[in-house]
Amino acid sequence: MPTGSLEQLPQIQEQRGQNLPQAVHKKANWVTNTSLFWDHRRMFLRVAMVVFVLSILFALTLPKEFVSTARIMPPEQGGSSAAMLAALVGKGSAGGLAGLAGSLLGAKNNGAMFVALLHSGTVSGHLIDRFDLQRVYHKKYRIDTAKRLGRLTKITVDTKSGVITIVVTDETRERARDLAQGYLDELNSLVARVNTSSAHREREFIEQRLNTVQAELQRAQLELSDFSSKNTTIDIREQTRATVEAGAKLEGQLIASESELNSLRQIYGNQNVRVRAAEARNTVLKRELQRANVGSGQDLDGGGVDSGIHPYPALRQLPQLGAKWANLYRTVRVHETVFDLLSEEYETARIEEVKSIPTVNVIDFPGLPERKTGPHRTLIVLISTFLATVLTAVYLLVRRSWLEMDEQDARRVLVARIGATMRNRWGRG
Repeated sequence: MPTGSLEQLPQIQEQRGQNLPQAVHKKANWVTNTSLFWDHRRMFLRVAMVVFVLSILFALTLPKEFVSTARIMPPEQGGSSAAMLAALVGKGSAGGLAGLAGSLLGAKNNGAMFVALLHSGTVSGHLIDRFDLQRVYHKKYRIDTAKRLGRLTKITVDTKSGVITIVVTDETRERARDLAQGYLDELNSLVARVNTSSAHREREFIEQRLNTVQAELQRAQLELSDFSSKNTTIDIREQTRATVEAGAKLEGQLIASESELNSLRQIYGNQNVRVRAAEARNTVLKRELQRANVGSGQDLDGGGVDSGIHPYPALRQLPQLGAKWANLYRTVRVHETVFDLLSEEYETARIEEVKSIPTVNVIDFPGLPERKTGPHRTLIVLISTFLATVLTAVYLLVRRSWLEMDEQDARRVLVARIGATMRNRWGRG
């Protein structure tokens, strides 16, 4: 052996002596931990069994969960409607101003805006009232009910396609489906309510004008009806024609009757029965002719006031009545024409308003869930048991380290001081 090697041997043995305890210590640490766990295997078993049973009981008490999903495609917005919607979503915030600016510039994808509308307090408030969610969720305050509804509702938007997905979780199949459909209904209602398009404003103006014209038309019709009833006028033109024809007919009959009367007088004399009958007939025809010319209730040639009822006004009254009747009739016809025109425009404006209101396009309607989605009871039991086993192992390791710690160790002294302070405080309390 070389001399240099003999001189270095003590140093080599010293280095090996230093490394040997470290290797033995590592092996002893692993073996010690395994031995510790094995010695407390009964504790592991008891903790695992207790947590296993408790987790089963806990999992069985959890209510079932059902999920209903709806997918919609928001319409493209533009103009004042989009501006109003964006302002409603982001009122008072920088994000709202950005959304408003994007809408005014004609942004194509309004998915984020409609997601914000679905999360708005207006929609959640209507859903809370509609489904009585305060009682269902056992909440005292509406704000807590809204938070619970928000946690049970997941609304996402695909940035590429713009499709919005609404996922609602509830304890019953029917309510999960109805809540998802309720989101769609409330979204359509909210969009229609804040719509301020030109067609909407035009429809409102025409509707107000139509109501005014209708009231004026009814008033004019009532005035014409009262005038016609008071003066027995229905249609002055036709009544004038009928009165003239009736007077001409009476006058012709009177002329023929007088000719017959003269002939009978020449043949039979004035005292003959036939002559007297002809005279009486002439008197009646004269009275009828005078009534047609003068009217009822007038003095007929000194023969007293006529109290007979004539179906038409007198011929001499027709010019005066005709002017008043024509004015009333013209007023009614003007209002009728305006009313008909406004009615047509009103229907057109309503159609245009419906076209201008953005409607949510439903891709997938919410359906009735066929099977529950939660809770995963088996997974809950397994994870709980595993975590209990891990925490037991950690507890044993920490406990061993604490017991092996020197009494003068600063950490142990600090914990002892804290414990003593807490015990003294609790004792005084």
